[in-house]
Amino acid sequence: MSTRSSLVPVLLLTSLSASGAPFRYAEDQAPAIANPVFATTMSEARINELLFSGLYTDNKDLATSPLLAEGAELSEDFTELTVSVRQDVRWHDGSPFTAEDVVFTIEAMKDRGTLSTEAGRVAWIDKAEVIDAYTLKLTFAHPEARPEDKLFFKILPKHGFDSTTLKRSDPFRANPIGTGAYTLANFNDDNSISLMANDNYNGTVRLDEIVMREVSDKNYQAKLLLYESLEALVRVLPRDLAVLQNDRKVELYPYQTNSWWYLGFNMDRSTYQDPKVRQALAQLVDVEALLAPVGTGDILSGPFVKSSPFYNHDVRSWTHAPMDASALLEEAGYIQESGNWSKDGTPLEIKIYAHKSLESSQEVVINLQSQWQAAGIGVDVDFLDEARWKAMVWKDREFDVILSQWSFDRNEDVREQFHSNGSRNFTGYVNHEVDELLDMARTTTDPQEKKAAMRKIHSIVRDDSPMIFLWTLDSYSAMSTSVRNVVIHPFYFFTWATDWQMR
Repeated sequence: MSTRSSLVPVLLLTSLSASGAPFRYAEDQAPAIANPVFATTMSEARINELLFSGLYTDNKDLATSPLLAEGAELSEDFTELTVSVRQDVRWHDGSPFTAEDVVFTIEAMKDRGTLSTEAGRVAWIDKAEVIDAYTLKLTFAHPEARPEDKLFFKILPKHGFDSTTLKRSDPFRANPIGTGAYTLANFNDDNSISLMANDNYNGTVRLDEIVMREVSDKNYQAKLLLYESLEALVRVLPRDLAVLQNDRKVELYPYQTNSWWYLGFNMDRSTYQDPKVRQALAQLVDVEALLAPVGTGDILSGPFVKSSPFYNHDVRSWTHAPMDASALLEEAGYIQESGNWSKDGTPLEIKIYAHKSLESSQEVVINLQSQWQAAGIGVDVDFLDEARWKAMVWKDREFDVILSQWSFDRNEDVREQFHSNGSRNFTGYVNHEVDELLDMARTTTDPQEKKAAMRKIHSIVRDDSPMIFLWTLDSYSAMSTSVRNVVIHPFYFFTWATDWQMR
């Protein structure tokens, strides 16, 4: 047991009364940085939702609504948007929010020196310019019928940086300045993070203090909630659902995440350049058996959730078909001797990597290892921390297969994952037809044309199999009944937390 998690039994004995107490929630791993330009984990996305604001946000019907924006006018040819921003907004440090902050954020995200993981969110904006203190104009690379739907990215303060070339190591990471409902009060010694209601916030904030607590041992998270040492769990493990459901002090909230799990191949490696090998490996996976210990959900055949208008329901997911897989491997030049597959005397061996923070990844990877080994493939596994993950997967691409998940907002823009020039296309996938369809889907102003293109992409990518698409999970959060007026955003959790209230 780690040093951090060994402290948890003591915490189980303590309980704060609801009156005057902070709202406490658990993360497996505390965010290492509070800067939305460099967000890579959902724990970072959740805390950014409390600290920062975008020009637009979702209302409770998941419709686009102005937040920092006050109004906007789209040109007749759909290539320019003039945005008026609110004049009554101030940053956490009291400085006025202006159009210059929006233009600065866009330019910083587009700056090649910034190396932003979120750069794709502004790649469609060709130019951003200040018209006056509270007005800016955005010029698009291609016509945009609904540009407001893409203006959800968080805005940074221009006065918080020296230039548009931002670094992860900037002091801002530990002393963020936002316009959100909460300010970051402290990174505590126990790896918890304290946030306080923003005195400059233009709106009602009913929770005075929010505390993010790192609880790396998930076995303790449900117990902390039951013993009233937490007010919320972002996601409940399947094994804990029954006990929490039967506790009168706990309320379960189902929500649909827009995320999906996958196995990704490194197509720069010769073994995985042959689609027959990728398809064979897909048919050697018993997805239902992998899913069972993790929870319930929808098994997928492509890069969208089933509720998406882009999901192609005519495309079938790969099924567990060992005989078909054997035939494909033989077509690819492999032979099976003594139960083991090899080609030109070299055994077929795979190393699977997963991020340590990915919930339930250990159960999935170990079961997958067992399945592929039973089929005659040598399999090793490794679990990477954040630093090694970024180095091996994103920077050096030193991997065979990874287990991971993608999470999206409702725009479901998969361009960065599957376009040959995509910033998140770490598999090295190249299909020129997919590129053309992605380009068309980004530029068309016809929603039906976009839907058709995305469904065609679904079909092609499934057959090409740069990834094996696994599932989207049924998700539940758990909340103490001392918290009222709770509505949970399906992607970012805290979007409507200003309405939450503790008895």
